[in-house]
Amino acid sequence: MQASFLSIYLLPMAIAIIMAGLGLSLTPADFKRIFIYPKAIIIGLVTQMLVLPVICLFIADFFNLEPALAVGLMLLAAAPGGPSANLYSHMAGGDVALNVSLTALNSVLSIFSIAWIVNFSLDYFMQTEAYVPMQFLKVVEVCAMIITPISLGMWVRHRFPAFAHRMESKVKLISGLFLALLIILTGLKEKDHLMHDIKSVGAAAISFNLACLLVGYFLPRLFKLPPKQAVAISMEVGIHNGSLAIYIALSILNNGTMTIPALIYSLIMFITAAIFAYWSQKKLAN
Repeated sequence: MQASFLSIYLLPMAIAIIMAGLGLSLTPADFKRIFIYPKAIIIGLVTQMLVLPVICLFIADFFNLEPALAVGLMLLAAAPGGPSANLYSHMAGGDVALNVSLTALNSVLSIFSIAWIVNFSLDYFMQTEAYVPMQFLKVVEVCAMIITPISLGMWVRHRFPAFAHRMESKVKLISGLFLALLIILTGLKEKDHLMHDIKSVGAAAISFNLACLLVGYFLPRLFKLPPKQAVAISMEVGIHNGSLAIYIALSILNNGTMTIPALIYSLIMFITAAIFAYWSQKKLAN
């Protein structure tokens, strides 16, 4: 019953609210910004969609994670940046406009990348005929869960800008509450082996989180991007949409164990991001 309530009702509702909230903050100009900051956008997207999955693959192999946990970690790497990245980027003094554009573009592109990364991970880590790849209809389902509420939110902002402005902060608050509830319910669902899995995947999740933040900052700096844009990219690739990863693990792949990496990551990423934001703010002030 709990699993049905979580996967059938709460998860789709949470994803819809989070994505609609993202749509309320977007305008067509956010998608056009790729022509204004092409170098920063390209570096951010390449880091998020190509570099991080490769790093995650090495981490999963290094820690010798059991197959379901390894796939769950890769699923988290495939998930786009979370809306909270904008808030943390603002706290850290980053380029928030760049964050908004990266979140929008990555959310759209992740429709295609998630299916490929998940299917590759299932094949690579399961190494048996027992795995079931994401079928076309499941990919369409993920697509609908991302694009439909974002489009609705953007339409509301275009049609009723004053209402969208008033609702934006409220929807963000509701999204945060839903995320907290998701973490609690997912933890309760997996409570029988949660502590064992934390011991198994905790170090890998923390390592991946720190790698996301550090690579997200220093790789753009290596390509001579300004510190503000490097901070924005770091937050974008360090704060993942854990709720989407949990939704795919439970509702698409029907595997509760695969939710554990996203659960642990969601618990620690806001702490490490806050510490990184404090460091970034101090660095930018000097």
